[in-house]
Amino acid sequence: MHDTLPEDADLWRFIRDTAERVARLYDYRQIGTPIVEDASVFLHTAGDESDIVQKEVYLFDDRGGDRLALRPEGTAAVCRAYIEHGMSSRPQPVRLFYIGPYFRYDRPQAGRYRQLHQFGVEAIGTDSPEVDAELIDLQLTLYRELGFAPDELTLRINSIGTAETRRRFIEVLTKHFEPHVGTLSRDSQRRFETNILRVLDSKEDAGHPAVQNAPSILDYLSPEDAAHFEAVKRHLEALGIAYEVDPRIVRGLDYYARTVWEVEPPGAGGQSTIGAGGRYDGLIEVLGGPSTPAVGFATGIERIALNMRERGLGPSEERAPDVVTVPLGERGPAAAAQAAATLRAAGLSVRNGVPGRSMRAAMRGADASGARYALIVGDAEADAGTVVLKPLRGDEEQRTVAAIELSSVELSLDDHAEMDIDGDTVQLF
Repeated sequence: MHDTLPEDADLWRFIRDTAERVARLYDYRQIGTPIVEDASVFLHTAGDESDIVQKEVYLFDDRGGDRLALRPEGTAAVCRAYIEHGMSSRPQPVRLFYIGPYFRYDRPQAGRYRQLHQFGVEAIGTDSPEVDAELIDLQLTLYRELGFAPDELTLRINSIGTAETRRRFIEVLTKHFEPHVGTLSRDSQRRFETNILRVLDSKEDAGHPAVQNAPSILDYLSPEDAAHFEAVKRHLEALGIAYEVDPRIVRGLDYYARTVWEVEPPGAGGQSTIGAGGRYDGLIEVLGGPSTPAVGFATGIERIALNMRERGLGPSEERAPDVVTVPLGERGPAAAAQAAATLRAAGLSVRNGVPGRSMRAAMRGADASGARYALIVGDAEADAGTVVLKPLRGDEEQRTVAAIELSSVELSLDDHAEMDIDGDTVQLF
């Protein structure tokens, strides 16, 4: 689990703000769910043999004896809220998005931590292939708005049909892998016994000949499932979205259905994704609700931030304050604090300087902050009810203004030219 330091804050804020803005462009509304849920929300929906249950979920008993879990993902919790709050009575589909922390006892690696943050989007109450394409479009729009070039990311899609389709396919897949089980990784050997579809998306065995030459689930789709997948592809093409069909993208549980997809950053080579999604038409029924089709995706904030840093994307630097106060003398600090409050009320960012410093040290600190102006208040200014505004960037002249007029003073805050202050020669009065 990692701290988010001040130098990371602007990038994270940029990602979150962009995600929320893009979601609202598509008329998706924000939902929040608790970090702690009844464990059954995740254990029943993830399946006993899933990686989440086997290796990742944080479980504990509270003082009342209830079995609780730190949420490992967002979709099941959102679906629980959909049922609990009677959202099926609202116009369908219900379009929702969320941003928040999630917890998985996973092997830490670059961009993947035990406390992670995700942005997720769900459309609940429709089986329309057009909505599948809409969510893919929304996801790719987010990455584009964050600065990724369209050709930097690879969209891989597949259809896994329905539960009946997968039952037929599993029989074929079992016969295919039986002669090769001993040569697969230990994890794939476990999956062969418990969840054979997941052998297809094993990272360890991605290059194994048996995985490379495995039969394709697309050859076993029902006519209805095949038609749905063709419609998704047509909608993507109409939107100008390039994609690759990859039959090895699978999901291992019965409530998943039809469209699944992953988005890879450059150089991932099928080993890592920046975000993934799919249709989960049976999930709400598993949670005790009525049969309700749904589709969604999630993307990791840490993984996005890692890829953005590698490409130099996002805010160029942490935003500097607009003004730094320079309090001098005995009465200057109180007057400077009052002036700062006036400017903040007018919407400016103001850093209060530390009293007791020399003029030279205070001005060096103000300049180092990157601020546009220093606001200087000594005893003389405090007595006169004035302040001195000293530009630290550009070629404006220093000026003295009445403190009561600060809220109406026009300041130039878009000029970020550099200025060097020679501490031995600064003259302010």
